[in-house]
Amino acid sequence: MQYWIPKALAVSVLVSLSGCSVFINKAHDERNYRTHEPVKAPASLSQPAQDPVYKMDVGQYDNNPEATNYRPPAQVLTIAKGSWVEETDKQARIYFDKNDGIADLDEFLWDTIKSVLADNNAGTTKEDKLLGIIETDWYSIIKTEEGFWWWGDEVNDDLEKFRFTIEEKSHQRTASLRVELIDFKGDKTITDLLKQQLEVRALNQVVSEFDYRYRQLEVDMRKRQGIISLEMGFDNKGNAALVTEQSYDAVFDRFSGFLERLSFSIVEINPDTGLITADYTKPETSVWDSIWGDDVAQLPIDEGQYQILVSKTKEGGTSLTWMDDKGETLEPGTMNGLQQALEAALIQRGIKI
Repeated sequence: MQYWIPKALAVSVLVSLSGCSVFINKAHDERNYRTHEPVKAPASLSQPAQDPVYKMDVGQYDNNPEATNYRPPAQVLTIAKGSWVEETDKQARIYFDKNDGIADLDEFLWDTIKSVLADNNAGTTKEDKLLGIIETDWYSIIKTEEGFWWWGDEVNDDLEKFRFTIEEKSHQRTASLRVELIDFKGDKTITDLLKQQLEVRALNQVVSEFDYRYRQLEVDMRKRQGIISLEMGFDNKGNAALVTEQSYDAVFDRFSGFLERLSFSIVEINPDTGLITADYTKPETSVWDSIWGDDVAQLPIDEGQYQILVSKTKEGGTSLTWMDDKGETLEPGTMNGLQQALEAALIQRGIKI
C-alpha cells in the first residue's frame, strides 16, 4: 500500500500555498538594478580586443523606489440623456439639453446638485440662485477604503471645496454645469492633474444623479400618460382582477406579448371569449443578467398553467381576471402581489399595454 502518496500530496499543496512566505524574492527590492562593467582581464593576460564600432557606454539607472503616477486626465461622463461636452474644453464642464418633462432646466440642475451634496453630507458656504452658483464647505470627494485587519494603512481622507456654476443659454433650452476646485486640504501636493481629476469626479457625481432623477421623471410621465395603468379592482362578476382604463381591443392585442416577456408560454388565445391560456416557468437568473439589465421579473405565483380572462368593464375599461389551471380565481392577496410585480415589470421595460 502506498499510503505515503496522500501525505506527499498534502505536503506539496501546503508548500505551494505558503511559498510566498517561505521564499522571499529580493531581486527587485528598491529597484536594485546593477550596471554591467566591461570584462576585466587578469594582470597576467592581455585585455581582449574590442572593435570601437561596437563599443557601448555602460548603462546608468536611477534607483527610485517611489512609484510615479502616470494616470491620464479624468473624463467627463455624458451618461445622462441630452448631455454632451465640447472636445476642446479644458474645464470640468458639461452641457445639458432640456429634455421632455423638465419644466425648468436651471431648477432641475440646482436640485440635482443639492441632492449630491446631501448624499456626501456636505454643507454650503454660498448659494446664489440668480447667478447659479453653489460653493461647498469641506468634504471628501474620494473616500479611503478600509483595509483588512493589520494590512490597512491609516490614511486620512483629503478634503475639498468646490464651486458649481450653472449657466443657461438665452433660449433656455441648454444649460452648462462647471465645477471648480476652490480649496484643498490633505497630505497630497495639489497638481494640475490632481485638480482636474477631483473636479471631474465631483462633476460626474452630479451627472449620475441627473441621469437617475430624469429616469424617475420619465417613469412618472409614463404613469400620467397611461402607459402604466394596472390597478387592483374587480371584474363585472365581482372577482378580484387587475383593471386598466385602456380599451379592451388595445389590451387583448398586446397582453399576450407582454406575458411572453415574463417567462410565459402561450398555449391558446380565444378571441371570442377573451381567454388567454399560458404556462408559467420561473426564469433562471444570474449575476450577469443583473449587470447587463436583462434579468426577468420574478412573479409571486407558482409554476404551472394559468388562465387570464380579458373582459370589458362597465366603466369602459378592461379587467384581467387571473385563474389557475382548474379555473379557480386567484386569491386577492396573490392578485395584489401579482399587480405590484407586473407594474414593476412595466416600469422597467416601459411597455404600453
